[in-house]
Order: sequence, then C-alpha cells, then structure tokens
Amino acid sequence: MTDDRFILLEPDAVRPGRVPMPPAFAVKAMTADTEGRFSLLETTVARAIPRHTHDVADEAIYVLAGDLGVEFDDRAFTAPKGTFVLLPHGVPHALRPASDPPPRVLQVSSPGGWECYLEDLFEAGPSVLTDGELDPAKINPIAARYHIRYEEPVR
Repeated sequence: MTDDRFILLEPDAVRPGRVPMPPAFAVKAMTADTEGRFSLLETTVARAIPRHTHDVADEAIYVLAGDLGVEFDDRAFTAPKGTFVLLPHGVPHALRPASDPPPRVLQVSSPGGWECYLEDLFEAGPSVLTDGELDPAKINPIAARYHIRYEEPVR
C-alpha cells in the first residue's frame, strides 16, 4: 500500500496552487491530489455567483456557518448552517450570501477541476468584472475550458 497521496492539513492550512488564492478560497484537496476524482475547498461566499451550469461536474456543498442562498433550476432556497446541498451537473444554479457575515461552506466538485478554474479566474483579475461584479460574458471564455456556462443577460 502506498501513502504518497496521504495529506494531513493542520487547521487553517491550504494546499499550494499555481496561483495564490484569496483567503476566502482555501483549497484543502486539489484535483491532482485525488487523481482527478474531486477537489475540496473551504470557501466564504462573500459575493453572488451568477447563474451557471456545470456540464460535467457535480457540486456538493455543506454549510459550515451562516446562510447560503441557493437558486436551483427555477427554485430558490436558503440553506442555514448544517445544510447539505447537491447540485448535479446539467442543471442551472446560482449561489449568494444570505447572511452577514457571509456563509462559509465546504465545497466538493466531482470530478475535480474547480480550483484550477478559480486559479484561472483569479489570474485574469479585474478583467472579468464589470462595476465590481462578476460578468458572465467575461467569465465564459475561461469557464468553457472547465465545461461551465454562465447565463448572460439579454442586452
């Protein structure tokens, strides 16, 4: 039996990535750590994540603190601390903070790749924002590489 993939992270420790991530995005298991099976992040959802669809990855969220606003398909929910949410691939969804302070969650994507997408997004910097908010039209070229589509508003 091999232990070359064993990881033990101390409290507040994160896995090193290609791009430094803001403290709100603490990578606990990278896609490379799990042979592509999943990625695991502890995330503070401080701003709304626009409506989008994962074509390949399922997303699982466990709310550690606060309240998370979840839109799934055409329904809206508030997920308080202790709630588990499964967002299967192929169904549009959006997330938003529904409490102050904003919610803190454990987020698993399977297969992995979520942290790779976030690294690309943070590397792009403010070029993906319009008026300080994530702009679906600017995010989509990056998201497409990870089989994610953000809904763009009709203009």
